Amino acid sequence: MTCKDILAKKIVLVHTPGALQAPMSTFSLFDIAGPIMVGPSSSHTAGAAKIGQFARAIFDSTPTKAHFLLHGSFGEVYKGHATDRALLGGIMKFAPNDGRIKEAFEVAKEKKIKYAFEPGNLGSGYHPNSVRITLENKKRSMTIVGSSIGGGNVIIIQINGFDVHLTGNSAEQYFTLVVQNENLPGMLAKITGFLGNKGIRIVNMQSCYLALENKVLSVLSIEKALTLKEILDLESEDGILFVRTLNKLAQ
Repeated sequence: MTCKDILAKKIVLVHTPGALQAPMSTFSLFDIAGPIMVGPSSSHTAGAAKIGQFARAIFDSTPTKAHFLLHGSFGEVYKGHATDRALLGGIMKFAPNDGRIKEAFEVAKEKKIKYAFEPGNLGSGYHPNSVRITLENKKRSMTIVGSSIGGGNVIIIQINGFDVHLTGNSAEQYFTLVVQNENLPGMLAKITGFLGNKGIRIVNMQSCYLALENKVLSVLSIEKALTLKEILDLESEDGILFVRTLNKLAQ
């Protein structure tokens, strides 16, 4: 397997200071047929909301700024198909069937979120319904690239410049852990040792290296969920930049 075989679940946002914790459910990531949603389009509206939810979950906070680079047909029809409202609603934790998507602009204004939508070109290798989302607050920024592939299903292609392919096709009885760290000697041993000391078995682990920033992103399938304290303890280790665990997105 490669990093493109790793799974991310449909995520429910768990209010924690530094991480998202929850078990994998029996539902596949973003894998729903005929989603209950605010229309008009499962690809341009429901899928867009889910990509926004995913970005918000990994960012683990409501941003103060959001920029959406809309690729292909997303950039062509985003106003008429409410893609802009769905994406913005997603980063505010609105599910695809949440009626507040229609008022996303007004809600964002109330929350003092500055946002911008920009049609653009991510490149020829991207699905036409793709978007690059950049979220910011006073502490950090994060970039997610995702594609809506039809029927409300989405794929996450990049996290902070790391190439991934997050879908719901991996074994669903496990938990998913995402860790980003500095590229220092012994970091993977630190992560695996931490889990081993907690009695947590790693089923699968893939790491991707981003040379430009000299950082590593690891996605692990583990048999047992971390407690909030364990997540924060791991995140406090030297060289660890962030730790997230993922659960299903609200539909």
